Amino acid sequence: MLYRPIIQNKEVEFSKKKFIVSKTDSKGRITFVNKNFCDVSGYTATELIGVEHNILRHPDMPKAIFYMIWKSILAGKDISVVIKNLSKNGEYYWLTTDILVEHNDKGDLRSFNSYSRIAPTHVSNLFEDLYKNMILAEKRGGIDESLRYLETFLEQKQISYDKFLEDLAKPKGVLNILIDNFKKVLN
Repeated sequence: MLYRPIIQNKEVEFSKKKFIVSKTDSKGRITFVNKNFCDVSGYTATELIGVEHNILRHPDMPKAIFYMIWKSILAGKDISVVIKNLSKNGEYYWLTTDILVEHNDKGDLRSFNSYSRIAPTHVSNLFEDLYKNMILAEKRGGIDESLRYLETFLEQKQISYDKFLEDLAKPKGVLNILIDNFKKVLN
């Protein structure tokens, strides 16, 4: 049994170029992790295999986000999310994560694959504020209130959750701005 670490107010540092990969069964138990996953989380593969993925859940994460994740993947839909995880030594790390659903030959849910990269600072800063407010809403009225807060936040921006994440995760460099402008000219 793994114990929850004492939370440190320190961010894990790791390469922005490396992917963190994990696979879980349909119940959320880890069945595979890559070396980068172990390096960042501080756990060994042996410690993680068979353990529920929520061992990494940071208390700064709203329950409503995990409700959204499970609702989506149990419906057989892939989802992208921004997650703050907790490492074995209590440090945190922000990820942009794509969770892809796998089905067996009969079409039943078999497993979930997660592909993550470090979240850019502008993304983690925005989500840190958003998640703080969602947690406050949860304390007032539970997950439903937290989801209403997120919905209102997105309505004010007149954007869907998926489009919001897509726009945030998109690289903001000069080259990408030029490419976007070039694409607009072609269309």
